[in-house]
Amino acid sequence: MTQKTITEYWNDSCSLKELTYALEKGAVGATTNPVIVKSVLESELDNYEERIRELVEEMPHATEDDIAWKLNEEMAITGAKMLRPLFDESKGQKGRISIQTNTKFWRDPQRLLEQTLHFQTLCPNIQVKMPTTKAGIWAYEEATYHGVSINATVSFTVPQAIAVAEAVERGLKRREAEGKDTSEMRPVCTIMVGRVDDWLRQVADKKLIAIDPECYDWAGVAVMKNAYKIFKEKGYRTQLLAAAYRNHYHWSQFMGGDVSLTIPHKYQVRFNNSNVEIKNYMDEPVKAEYLEQLKANFPDFIKAYEPDGMTVEEFDTYGPVNATLMQFSKGYDDLINIIRKFMIIIK
Repeated sequence: MTQKTITEYWNDSCSLKELTYALEKGAVGATTNPVIVKSVLESELDNYEERIRELVEEMPHATEDDIAWKLNEEMAITGAKMLRPLFDESKGQKGRISIQTNTKFWRDPQRLLEQTLHFQTLCPNIQVKMPTTKAGIWAYEEATYHGVSINATVSFTVPQAIAVAEAVERGLKRREAEGKDTSEMRPVCTIMVGRVDDWLRQVADKKLIAIDPECYDWAGVAVMKNAYKIFKEKGYRTQLLAAAYRNHYHWSQFMGGDVSLTIPHKYQVRFNNSNVEIKNYMDEPVKAEYLEQLKANFPDFIKAYEPDGMTVEEFDTYGPVNATLMQFSKGYDDLINIIRKFMIIIK
């Protein structure tokens, strides 16, 4: 795909082993979130135990949160160093790693911005993830104005993607009006396509809805393709990024698009071993009958698919937003518990 199309892919993890594999296969970026960091620590704890103990000694008055964030930042910096040659060669258009703001700040625009501006100081090729909530939309514009390349996450819908792109455009235009450079900035907006499918299945189970089961696998694909069409028509400078993989449609159906795909390691291996034809699928429409069934049975799909399906004020109460914030919060709590075990030694 990376050799035959313009579509790019990232490693959906800060694991050094997985990032090494991905770079060998043509990846040009990486991303993290609280769940990913926790999973990397659980699976590769031997690589981090010594450093965690050092941080506990070096930071005698630190809380578990302080040490967790210090470790999180160091993991991002290490990944950024691996990606730096791509960043330099492309003049900032490739070779970035995303680090995510504290999930607990999802309602506080100022704290989102403050942490984002701190992350920007870690290294040149950091990209900062914030949730696409009402607070996040404000923070995207301000962070962009300050020169941060953002990665909008906790995003599932066309209205969210448009709001992100518009906020970024406002921030870019404010910078440009003051003569500040934007040429090496690389904003992206994630659409977590698999979580759209997951949510509609949950709604169907709860409300006892029966439709062609194939429809569910195409819901997130339809949202992504509709957002892509609108982005191209409007000329937004934000690139779309597909995330949350559940099946090969979440990879194959976006081939040929000027997008990035952040792919977990296990799906990278599956896709590399598959016989799916490499060609432009992005411009192929989702079957009309699938769209008709989804629209007829799920108001939440209409909210996700239609550009005017939701207002910014409604983002905070949209089901997938709430479910994902809960999961990220739990991932963060689990991460803190891992660190705590190195601080409170029970003999």
